[in-house]
Amino acid sequence: MHYTLSPSTLNLFRECSRCFWLQFNKDIKRPAGIFPSLPSGMDMILKKHFDSFIGKGLPPELKELDGEVKLFDNADLLKEWRSNFKGIRYTDGRGNTLRGAVDNLLVKGKKLIVLDYKTRGFPLKEDTAAHYQDQMNCYNFLLRKNNHKTEDYTYLIFYYPSHITEKGNVCFHTELVKMPTNPDDAEKLFNDALGCLDGEEPKAKEDCEYCRYMTPK
Repeated sequence: MHYTLSPSTLNLFRECSRCFWLQFNKDIKRPAGIFPSLPSGMDMILKKHFDSFIGKGLPPELKELDGEVKLFDNADLLKEWRSNFKGIRYTDGRGNTLRGAVDNLLVKGKKLIVLDYKTRGFPLKEDTAAHYQDQMNCYNFLLRKNNHKTEDYTYLIFYYPSHITEKGNVCFHTELVKMPTNPDDAEKLFNDALGCLDGEEPKAKEDCEYCRYMTPK
């Protein structure tokens, strides 16, 4: 059997290998909660905002990088890599696929740097960026498997509300975080996840609320 995984499903594997195994092998998925529309709306307007600067320089949020990098300007390829249905893909020798959809890319010399947008309600905590380590590792892994050179880091740009103007406009604070990456860790995680799917159903994880709900006492 061939599997198609993504950074989000690998995150599920990290959280609970049993829930991950059940989703792919038994089509038993965790109950879907209410999906907030604000992050999706922000993602859409941020992409339009950044795209408006292609060929003109960097947007104000990236002013600290001015002179070092430029925005990726291959619009057709960027559209493909942004697609949740296609994205950037790698297929191993057994036909298993890892795919991911990037928000944007920067170019430094002949190397690419992933730029990912994150929207949140509050200022960053000390470990906020670390929650996205696997995702960033995967993006660099995928780019390199598709014969693109990348830097050993990516950027996360966080947006969170700062204040409301007298006219009622909500203003956002931005914070740029440089994330070191290790594509080898992404490949190992991908292979470990596939190994889990090829094996027997894992035991219920003690701290998994979904496993506790599904497992009869």
